[in-house]
Amino acid sequence: YFESSATIITLILMGKLLEARAKIRTSEAIEALVKLQPKTARLQRDGEIVEVDINSVQRGDIFVVRPGESMPVDGLVLAGESSVNESMLTGESLPVTKVAGAKVFAATLNQQGLLQCRATGIGKQTVLAGIIRLVSEAQGSKAPIQRLADKISGIFVPVVVVIALVTFGAWWFFAGDFTQALVNAVAVLVIACPCALGLATPMSIMVATGRGAREGVLVKDAAALETLAAIDTLIVDKTGTLTEGKPTLTDVTPAPGTDAKMLVRLAGSLERGSEHPIA
Repeated sequence: YFESSATIITLILMGKLLEARAKIRTSEAIEALVKLQPKTARLQRDGEIVEVDINSVQRGDIFVVRPGESMPVDGLVLAGESSVNESMLTGESLPVTKVAGAKVFAATLNQQGLLQCRATGIGKQTVLAGIIRLVSEAQGSKAPIQRLADKISGIFVPVVVVIALVTFGAWWFFAGDFTQALVNAVAVLVIACPCALGLATPMSIMVATGRGAREGVLVKDAAALETLAAIDTLIVDKTGTLTEGKPTLTDVTPAPGTDAKMLVRLAGSLERGSEHPIA
């Protein structure tokens, strides 16, 4: 029976390998979200700016974010004015102007000016942490069809085992051939094995949610993912959700009597030293 057992074990291990690869790719999507948050923060203490580990930041701490840096935690702007790229949260391509009193969110990118903020959300309290938690819960949730598959498997497997034992007993009793009886019993188990029923749905959910997270699409849970197949209308709240996430120049419309090439040349000269995102 060596070749049969070797073949069965090989096929099962191959299925486990595919499942493990799917889990690794899915976890990579979560890790990519975690990496968006900086590892350190610049806090204002006793009139000085000190750089500390992100885990040392407490609610109420005053932190400073320079142009080109990401927000370490969620906070409230106390002083300064800047444009912040929040596309990783909202999908909106245009930067959002931040002034005193505005909210800022961890991992969003400060593009223009210096901001002084007070920490309001740290660790698992940040919006980014909520997104990561949402993705993790979605990958671990069960779709209605998966719960149905589990119920079927719970009845199906014992029935198949009983049929295999009956097959073995019948062949051995009537044919008197132990080898043939064992081969037929194993055949029943192999052919009726519900591996596809048990593995296909959870693997597809993990792969789908992981791929979606890499593309910036977050799924609330597996039930929502299953329902998605039946929708006929998609309503999008912001144009930035459907664009590349960065503005580009599409047209140049000069005033009457103005040369378009000269206009572009003048605009280029003016914006060369600018830090504004649209420059």
